[in-house]
Amino acid sequence: MGKQITPKVTWVGKIDWELKTFHGDELSTHRGSSYNSYLIRDKKTALIDTAWIPYDKEFVAGLKQEVDLKQIDYVIMQHNECDHSGALVELMREIPDVPIYCTAKGEAIIRGHYHKDWNFVNVKTGDTLDLGDTTLTFVEAPMLHWPDTMFTYMSGENILFSNDGFGQHYASESLFNDMVDIDEVYYEAEKYYCNILNLYSPMALKKIKEILAMNLPLDMICPSHGIIWKNNPTQIVEKYLQWADAYQENQITLVYDTMWQSTRLMAQAIAKGIQKQDPQVRVKILNAAKDDKNDILTEIFRSKAFLMGSPTINNGYSYAVAGLLEMIKGLKFKNKKASAFGSYGWSGDAVKQISEKLQQAGITVVDGGIRELWVPDQEMLDKCVQYGQDFVKAIE
Repeated sequence: MGKQITPKVTWVGKIDWELKTFHGDELSTHRGSSYNSYLIRDKKTALIDTAWIPYDKEFVAGLKQEVDLKQIDYVIMQHNECDHSGALVELMREIPDVPIYCTAKGEAIIRGHYHKDWNFVNVKTGDTLDLGDTTLTFVEAPMLHWPDTMFTYMSGENILFSNDGFGQHYASESLFNDMVDIDEVYYEAEKYYCNILNLYSPMALKKIKEILAMNLPLDMICPSHGIIWKNNPTQIVEKYLQWADAYQENQITLVYDTMWQSTRLMAQAIAKGIQKQDPQVRVKILNAAKDDKNDILTEIFRSKAFLMGSPTINNGYSYAVAGLLEMIKGLKFKNKKASAFGSYGWSGDAVKQISEKLQQAGITVVDGGIRELWVPDQEMLDKCVQYGQDFVKAIE
């Protein structure tokens, strides 16, 4: 089960090729994931994190093949959402007195989840644990992405165990970033950041700068999901610094829902106008009801501007668009401009309501949007093309 990372560190986690959604169905995981757990063997032995509860027995059985559980001196829980702490109950049945190192918030969450009175040792930033030839230093990282989160730095091996930070939902039997399709990994890392961590960007930026200021030698970053950053590990740190700082690329994304194709025709005409005005801008058109919601949000995260379109349905906008607008509000995107468009039959309220929702989400709304009664004819499509051109001018 175990895979050697360094002479002292062994990966003892679980690859989950079948995982297709996470957090219920809030996050799509088309490429699976992993629950990375790390066994450190020095003069003392420490286990960092466990695995998701469906794999608790499998995890403990595999761990037994790697080490006599009674040789484990410390269990370190960096974050206690059940995908990381799920195997704790099964593990602690075997070693009930082994101390669990975690933040004070971590203890509260473990107690809240499992209602066990284990031997908790609370740690804070700067606290250390001597393993013999190596030392673990704990760094609190609250709200990345739960209040209990911490990172652990291992001296000697120069490894940062970063839990959810710098991770991706990506299944691979190859452990390291130089052994996988790096474009796939980077997409999943960006998607993870956008959909999980973007809300906490100010804290992420502050914490990363704090860690960099410590000038720690860094040979490897070992997150709790996905691959390990071994080859040039700071490359993902540099990406996080960009993503956390009101990120945008030269991209405009159009997202729409449609009943009888009228709003789709408008989207295509607006996109044509955008491209006509600025041939260098990357334009993407996505269907809110058909394309994956988390992929749509990732494209919006990349964009300097976006447009949301919906027909007017029951005096409002469509269910698919409503869900995305709510998620956009929750993720608190920064440095984005947007507008609304859509077709209607009699009331035509959707465009105004979408604009109001975008404003509530902290998005800069460019104008009042554009709407069309019934099916757009060529004259109206020409107006949509012109609107696309004017939209580009307005965001420059």
